[in-house]
Amino acid sequence: MLIDMDGTRILTDPVLRFQFRALRRHAPDLDLGVLPLLDAVVVSHFHLDHLNPASLWLIPPETPLLVPEGGRNVLRRYHFRHVVEMTPGQSVTVGALTVSATHAEHDGRRYPWSPPTGAVGFLVTGSRQVYFAGDTSLFQGMQTISDHIDVALLPVWGWGRMTEDHLSPRDAARALTLLRPRAAVPIHWGSLLPQGIHLLKPELLTGPPEEFARHAAQLAPQVEVHIVEPGASLSLARHLGDVANE
Repeated sequence: MLIDMDGTRILTDPVLRFQFRALRRHAPDLDLGVLPLLDAVVVSHFHLDHLNPASLWLIPPETPLLVPEGGRNVLRRYHFRHVVEMTPGQSVTVGALTVSATHAEHDGRRYPWSPPTGAVGFLVTGSRQVYFAGDTSLFQGMQTISDHIDVALLPVWGWGRMTEDHLSPRDAARALTLLRPRAAVPIHWGSLLPQGIHLLKPELLTGPPEEFARHAAQLAPQVEVHIVEPGASLSLARHLGDVANE
């Protein structure tokens, strides 16, 4: 997701390639022209579908990277000049925004045999407040992240399989009852699947956000759900007032 708010642009967990390993991109081509205009990149954890080496080489080296604890070791071979490790509760200023790391319930190790590394979400605060959950399971502490989240960006699927440290569509809807945002955008769906799976299970490319919206309507009817197709954008100015574009 590209968060463009108050003249500041922050990109989340960039995977910019058409294909890597067994995963193939099913979303439209990306507009890479925005990369030189970024003020920061946030990385929620180090799994291959969130931290992709070839994608990182496309990002200008002066772009600050905000990463969980242990990130400097993972990124030491790359060209970035400003890698900021963050733990839950820490905040940094990026342009006109404040970016705070939040707790996430997720095994963030890059490989199963890798040393333990952190996983975080990010709370982006300016004229509005946006919560990017990264990957996480449901946890009770979500209710203490903030009292005034305007937009929650919540993962509702994986890349073809679900494990217990991810949010299912129903669990993401349950998260709304804890986070209490004004609006929600389901993410982490419709972009990457193992090659060929889309032929066997085409519903994985479209079904998760619709299922999330149905559960959200029952569990948190006060929250506006906006399904944004991969590659599309959403202006929230008319819903929330002021400037907030995802």
